[in-house]
Amino acid sequence: MHRILKHLFTTARALRRTFPPAVLDQVEAAIANSETRHGGEIQFAIESSLGLKALLGGVTAREQAVRAFADLKVWDTEQNSGVLVYVLLSEQRIEIVADRGYAGRVSDQQWQIVCADMQRAFAEGRFANGAIEAVEAISTLVEAHFPGTPDDVDERPNRPVLL
Repeated sequence: MHRILKHLFTTARALRRTFPPAVLDQVEAAIANSETRHGGEIQFAIESSLGLKALLGGVTAREQAVRAFADLKVWDTEQNSGVLVYVLLSEQRIEIVADRGYAGRVSDQQWQIVCADMQRAFAEGRFANGAIEAVEAISTLVEAHFPGTPDDVDERPNRPVLL
């Protein structure tokens, strides 16, 4: 019941208050800047809450992140180098879903460290900084395995998506 209440009271308005256009602009700029240094594609998605059907069905933040990864077509990159950062605001949960190009290269533990650091920043109310620091940490991981080349094409939108 507690989970349902958190979701009911975390509205789209709360999302816009936490991630106003100025913060989205900063995150977008950080992603665009980072992608000049590597061949990966970073997509940022923020969802205020899950619907009642998903909640009653027991959908987890991870399951929703995987669904968003597919729906946003983050997997659709030439090098299989897409990374989704998914934020479920109502639960202050952060999930990273990485494409198959990272398998055997970046461990789940490495992604979890980025998530934990971002969750700490969010808990302190540092949403812009936490998101930008996460983009930088992800970029460091991506750069090690997908170095940038002069002919890299930006394959995914850099603007965070509000779901």
